[in-house]
Amino acid sequence: MEGFIFPLSMAPQGEKLKIVSLGGGRGLRARLSSMGLAVGSEIEVIRKGRPGPFIIRIKETRIAIGMGLAAKIMVSTSNGSISGGNIRPI
Repeated sequence: MEGFIFPLSMAPQGEKLKIVSLGGGRGLRARLSSMGLAVGSEIEVIRKGRPGPFIIRIKETRIAIGMGLAAKIMVSTSNGSISGGNIRPI
């Protein structure tokens, strides 16, 4: 069962998520893919930005991205709930 879908930039720290879509143009999607961020990938939020970078883990790699880029990555929960409790379904 798919959970809520929301931008990665709204994800709570420590949340494990699945990428459901990548926004932006073809070049941005290719760049994200080269970093291992693709639709279907499972990620974990290590550190939420504000201020500073947004750090995520994909497999054994940590990646730092800005909040603007994190806003273009749509993710979902796999268990239907969110640890932070602030996200509403769309």
